Amino acid sequence: MRDRDPLYRRHRFPAEIIAHAVWLYFRFPLSLRMVEDMLAARGIIVSHQTVRLWAEKFGRAFASEIRRRAAGRLGDKWHLDEAVVSIRGKKHWLWRAVDQDGYVLDEIVQTRRDTRAAKRLLVRLLKKQGLTPKRIITDKLRSYGAAKRDVMPMVEHRSHKGLNNRAENSHLPLRKRQRVMQCFRSAGGLQRFISVFSAVRNHFVPPHQKHSALTTHIHRMRAMAQWDSVTATAA
Repeated sequence: MRDRDPLYRRHRFPAEIIAHAVWLYFRFPLSLRMVEDMLAARGIIVSHQTVRLWAEKFGRAFASEIRRRAAGRLGDKWHLDEAVVSIRGKKHWLWRAVDQDGYVLDEIVQTRRDTRAAKRLLVRLLKKQGLTPKRIITDKLRSYGAAKRDVMPMVEHRSHKGLNNRAENSHLPLRKRQRVMQCFRSAGGLQRFISVFSAVRNHFVPPHQKHSALTTHIHRMRAMAQWDSVTATAA
């Protein structure tokens, strides 16, 4: 038990409880009140507002450490796609990039669906990944081709809707979560949420390849052990 870790200083609840609450909220399609009820069922009385504060503070710290440990291990074939999200009645676009295994590389909320927005996504990807991909795969949106010519002209670009199912399917977990949360209050709030949500999902979900039950079990056990290390709750 490592409650004295600086990250948890001045918090009344043990580190294990805080980390568990954050894990529940970001790993499963649960609302804050659902997490509150699940903790109460175990005799842990905490308000949903406290869970929200934990998710905001500790979620960012955990996601940053997960991304740091995953650096250099993600794929070099980028699938790009954008999905519309309504925030307070205004249309926004969630631009997302995933690799060939379905792991989220980056995502950004923007009000535009044009070349400037596509270029911003590509520039962010190059900066964060620190490498140029072997290939990018997109749908038929012309903005991708125009942005690619400016940012990475030598990279192969395949533009075909049927080839981009991996990126399109990557939106589904957030769609499920959105229905539980009902809505996002601001573009900034959505950006902060997905930065943690996708990192946690990357950490726990195995690659999009066929695995035996044993392999999946081993992956899950390793992910949980690494989570304990990330959250400073390992024994």
